[in-house]
Amino acid sequence: MALSRMLTKTPSVVAQVFLLLSIVLVIAIAVIQRNQQKSLSPGLKYGIVLDAGSSRTTVYVYEWPAEKENDTGVVSQIFKCNVKGPGISSYENNPRALAKPFDDCLNKVKERIPIHLHKNTSAYLGATAGMRLLRLQNETTANEVLASIQNYFRAQPFEFRGAKIITGPEEGVYGWITANYLMGNFLERNLWRAWVHPYRKETMGALDLGGASTQISFISEDFQDNSNSTLHVKLYGYDYNVYTHSFQCYGRDEAEKRLLALLLQKSRASSKVDNPCYPQNYETTFTMKYFYGSLCTQSLRPANYYPNQLVKFHGTGDPGLCQEIVSLLFNFTACRDRGDCPFNGIHQPKVKGNFVAFSGFYYTINALNLSGHFSLADFNSSMWFFCAQSWVQLQFMLPKFEETYARSYCFSANFIYYLLVHGYKFDAETWPQIHFQKEVGNNSIAWSLGYMLSLTNMIPAEGKLIQLPLKPSLFTGLLLFFTTMALLCLIFLVYLCIVPSNQKNISHVEQVFTPE
Repeated sequence: MALSRMLTKTPSVVAQVFLLLSIVLVIAIAVIQRNQQKSLSPGLKYGIVLDAGSSRTTVYVYEWPAEKENDTGVVSQIFKCNVKGPGISSYENNPRALAKPFDDCLNKVKERIPIHLHKNTSAYLGATAGMRLLRLQNETTANEVLASIQNYFRAQPFEFRGAKIITGPEEGVYGWITANYLMGNFLERNLWRAWVHPYRKETMGALDLGGASTQISFISEDFQDNSNSTLHVKLYGYDYNVYTHSFQCYGRDEAEKRLLALLLQKSRASSKVDNPCYPQNYETTFTMKYFYGSLCTQSLRPANYYPNQLVKFHGTGDPGLCQEIVSLLFNFTACRDRGDCPFNGIHQPKVKGNFVAFSGFYYTINALNLSGHFSLADFNSSMWFFCAQSWVQLQFMLPKFEETYARSYCFSANFIYYLLVHGYKFDAETWPQIHFQKEVGNNSIAWSLGYMLSLTNMIPAEGKLIQLPLKPSLFTGLLLFFTTMALLCLIFLVYLCIVPSNQKNISHVEQVFTPE
């Protein structure tokens, strides 16, 4: 009897076990499929920016994950190449000749970017102050130079988005974006390696010294909505209003040409002129066209101007006199003692916070054997010591000696002093807040990275690819199998419950109607 009851209960127990097991397995498969899935990056995207400066062209290659962060790519520089020869504005007399020097750098770029991505890689050329000046001087010639570049890139495998002359404020704000991006002021990784916006982190101001212009950009405390000097920037989901100004003709090269023109103007002799900013005993000869041919020196051009006439400049290495003549390059009277005006009558809020100074600022400071941040007193003593050296002594002092730059470092240092102290109003207290830097990690501090970051806002993101632990067909099959198993077990258990009950009822009815 006991054995019989045990045998009748066995199917019920087995069905319950299978039902429980099927439910557990269905839940387990669903949880594993949902929680163990992996997000695969759709890969990398690449971009090329050609920085066509007044003195040279530099090619940068950038890469970023295709899915992006808040509509902006997390961009990094993977390659840099300096194009041989001068800046593109120097080819005004022969625009067709400027394309050939690009070949060497572009061939290297093709090797760095996977060949199957060449046609999807955007390339941009941004020309700065050198071309801005050429366009003011001769718009037709400037357009011919840009057209020559356009024709060159038609034969390249990349998607060329055009050659553009960027404005001074654009150059300034792109430099500001680069500096702050590299300093981690827009994004940082948290403990879980996710990109997040830094909490209450201040942005840095940016100081850029090029060959034909100089830019200052920062977020002001006393922000005023001035459309002429403020640019709106949106990066990684945040908005910034950046004060920026570009001073045309205040780049290192153009400022030096103005200095040479002033020295000639003040000299009694027209064939040999003393230059207190050149090292002692250094001599060089220029044609009048070299310094008077620029739009920046047009107002200083004499009536008896002969473009091919030679002028010899003799270095006297006089720091005091050099500083005096450099001060004449700035128009401080136009501001009429206004606190919000540095020079040339231009509005500028008071400088605040930390600044990063790059490009020409860095190279000059490096020549003075200074780096990073230091006191104004240290800068002045290094500058006076450097400017008092003879040409022979300089050749042993500089780590990398190139005549074109070596002869001009004293002028550049004095120019930087007047620009930052008397122009932008940095003083002994705020000067140490300026960090003179060339790069952060392997990324150059240049407007081109900021340009690329802004452009990634317009380059569509690609969705992440999802990798599941089980193939969809296998997942569906297993789910269907165990769900069916659970249903069958449930039906069987219901059947087992109903059948004995019916049998009892039938037995009871039979007993009632059985005759005694």
